[in-house]
Amino acid sequence: MIDAFLVSTGVVAIAEMGDKTQLLALVLAARFRKPLPIVAGIFAATIFNHFAAGWIGVLLAGFISHEVLRWVVGIGFLAIAAWALIPDQYEEGESPIKAHGAFIATAMTFFLAEMGDKTQIATIALAVKYQPLWQVVAGTTLGMLLADVPAVFIGNWISARMHILRYVRFVAAAIFALMGVLALAGAGS
Repeated sequence: MIDAFLVSTGVVAIAEMGDKTQLLALVLAARFRKPLPIVAGIFAATIFNHFAAGWIGVLLAGFISHEVLRWVVGIGFLAIAAWALIPDQYEEGESPIKAHGAFIATAMTFFLAEMGDKTQIATIALAVKYQPLWQVVAGTTLGMLLADVPAVFIGNWISARMHILRYVRFVAAAIFALMGVLALAGAGS
């Protein structure tokens, strides 16, 4: 049996690669130069955001049959794959925050940036499919941290090589497409 924690970690870590919140981590690291409060802000925002998304997923799972659930998850992953191919828009020099402290600024901007984002949608889909909820939320939160913390600590290095993120987006799209096809293949059985 596949462990909800490991699947959730992997799915969100992949989905987060090249995402706007990963770019936001770069901006915050360059602006505040205080990596630990930034990481703590990312953690706090993600745990709250993904718990809410997971809770919605659990509620939906109670109303959907197993057969319909497979189709919803499969089509959802295919949609996330297509979404991953669309680059996030980011304007250089655009400052998404005012300086009110690295932790508060990070927590607020990350929470808002994740609303309706592909990692939040993936969290809902994972919570529909996998149990227990705490493993899904812990896994999705770890996945976010695995993708965003390196951006905080090596922000200057990554920002000088932003063209690399374009290729990561294609790999993430292929993985989500494969997961969607596998889920749909199981839907007909």
